[in-house]
Amino acid sequence: MTTDEAAEAVTPAPTGLRERKKQRTRSALVHTAFELFTRQGYEETTIDEIVEAVDVSQRTFFRYFANKEEVAFATQGSAEALCFDALCARPTDEPPLTALRNAILDAWDRMGETIEELVPTELHLRMYQVIESTPALLAVHLRRTMEMEERLAREVARREGLDIDQDPRPRLVVAMFGGVVRVTGKLWGERDDLSTTALRDIAAHQLDHVGPALAEHWTKKH
Repeated sequence: MTTDEAAEAVTPAPTGLRERKKQRTRSALVHTAFELFTRQGYEETTIDEIVEAVDVSQRTFFRYFANKEEVAFATQGSAEALCFDALCARPTDEPPLTALRNAILDAWDRMGETIEELVPTELHLRMYQVIESTPALLAVHLRRTMEMEERLAREVARREGLDIDQDPRPRLVVAMFGGVVRVTGKLWGERDDLSTTALRDIAAHQLDHVGPALAEHWTKKH
């Protein structure tokens, strides 16, 4: 083996080490930011406090996040990406609601591991509560939700060969699906079991009742 060949053979290792170091730094920033946000409030926490706690510079922070808001939605962004990618991967012969149902359940099967790479699930939930109770973050959350639903609706339209600007069904089914997801999150947050397995079970139960809730009478039969 020549000197050049030997050098080429060892080049992947430093790249892997660099990537792992970058991931550790990003995770440390997210974890520390979430701890500060949940303990003392989002508005009250500064970027200076975050970087000081992690022992990095502001310049390092801005390599990973454009601003404080972006770090606040770090785990939400990962979850959104999982859901969208899962829908894109569903078989094309699945009806829209079935595809959405299977996509969200598949995503939540993997979501725990993805979130845990950044923060403990319990801290993720506490951060979600901060988002819901902070007006500035709640406004961003609602905007992100609308953008995500539009992306999902366009993917449903693409799968079905529809013009989304002419056919309302993709947006309607995604809006209904989004409502189920929000109810699921609310019920999950009210329970003692905050595992992603519990989240998935609640989602499956709620999605199984969408059809009957829309098509059947609710009056109890005597």
